[in-house]
Amino acid sequence: MSIEIANESGVAVDELALVSVSRFALGELGINPLAELSVLLMDVDAMTELHVKWMDEPGPTDVMSFPMDELDTARRPDDAGPGPALLGDVVLCPAVAREQAREAGHSLDDELHLLTVHGILHLLGYDHVEPAEEKAMFRLQNDLLDQWREHRATTAARARLEAVDRAVLGAVGLQAGEPHPVGEQNRS
Repeated sequence: MSIEIANESGVAVDELALVSVSRFALGELGINPLAELSVLLMDVDAMTELHVKWMDEPGPTDVMSFPMDELDTARRPDDAGPGPALLGDVVLCPAVAREQAREAGHSLDDELHLLTVHGILHLLGYDHVEPAEEKAMFRLQNDLLDQWREHRATTAARARLEAVDRAVLGAVGLQAGEPHPVGEQNRS
């Protein structure tokens, strides 16, 4: 899956985490691994311009989505699911997200992860105009974020344990899977 990040916001963000949460969400939603997504981070002035131009609403917003392709286009009749696609752009404004994060009592990173998943869901046709749509979209958004955080924590814990194993084994000159020489010495 190709996920490109362009940070033109002037705010330092964890771009690898944005790629990770995007890739995870798209994978969980069954999007073709050859699909392409662009995540743009913009400053307040640029986001305000987009918001006015495309939504006819004043001021900046936190996230906007600009879909590129319909997911069901360019498929052969015998294909089981949607083919690769240019999904589109998720545009984030970290300055607006920072204020929202402060009000919500969590970090800017957490807010940007949430907004990224939110934007992806919009690209895929989810909306929150009607109360039932809002409930379904926000439940899915929260489920995806919870699953990604759990996956990320498990992966990090596994990496820490593997690093400890490598350090311990390296200290005694062993490679993983080799028998320990102490056990062999005791047999003599």
